[in-house]
Amino acid sequence: MGTTLFTSCSFSCSWRYYQHTERRLSSFKTSVACSRGSELVDGDGETELYRTGDVKRRSVLLSGASLISSTTLGFPGDGLAVVKQGPLAGRIPGLSEPDEQGWRTYRRPDDKSGGHGVGWSPIIPYAFSVPQEWEEVPVSIADLGGTEIDLRFASPKEGRLFVIVAPVLRFADNLGDNATIEKIGPPEKVINAFGPEVIGENVEGRVLSTNVAEHSGRTYYQYELEPPHILITATAAGNRLYMFNVTGSGLQWKRHYKDLKRIAESFRVV
Repeated sequence: MGTTLFTSCSFSCSWRYYQHTERRLSSFKTSVACSRGSELVDGDGETELYRTGDVKRRSVLLSGASLISSTTLGFPGDGLAVVKQGPLAGRIPGLSEPDEQGWRTYRRPDDKSGGHGVGWSPIIPYAFSVPQEWEEVPVSIADLGGTEIDLRFASPKEGRLFVIVAPVLRFADNLGDNATIEKIGPPEKVINAFGPEVIGENVEGRVLSTNVAEHSGRTYYQYELEPPHILITATAAGNRLYMFNVTGSGLQWKRHYKDLKRIAESFRVV
């Protein structure tokens, strides 16, 4: 109700301002026609100097439109209410407070926007841990992985991570709505099929190690690739494949490998 009243008031005020601007414009055009290069005095007693050749209809109309838009949309202005936007879709906080070691846990909020492809179910939440200085960074559809990158985090000192959430029907049509990583294939098949999604090129000869872990009945494939330096944790849930990717520069890899590996191994679909 409060939103409706505010919107109605904004529109009413905008309309009155529009009518007032139209009257001012009409008076202005008449005055210009009668007073070439002379001093013009508006109805409020404010004085302005205009020359006929300097005033163009388009600029006057655009100025009026700009003022009307400012009132209607709630842009800042003298005496105008400013509409503050709430949290942006995809940017809902999900970080816990730091623990005793200075690590925080991120859990994807249940109401966070997302979901790739029309008709797909909501993304099953996932979680992971990062040192305190790691922060969420914006995701661009121009990034490697495009719209299937669901989240990015980074630390200027240690490295960066990103989460790819891809519908399994892109790769197999018989997995149903309760896919598992085992149904998609063994570790070698999964990294060969999905590794290029992560590094943008073939992964042949780049896989240094492979490990299979199980947590709460769900299987995770863990890989280390070089070059580029990257740790990948893959699993499946619902009708999606999750790929959690942790990487860094050569110097970051050398100095913070233990932290990067701990981050990669902390990934869970909850």
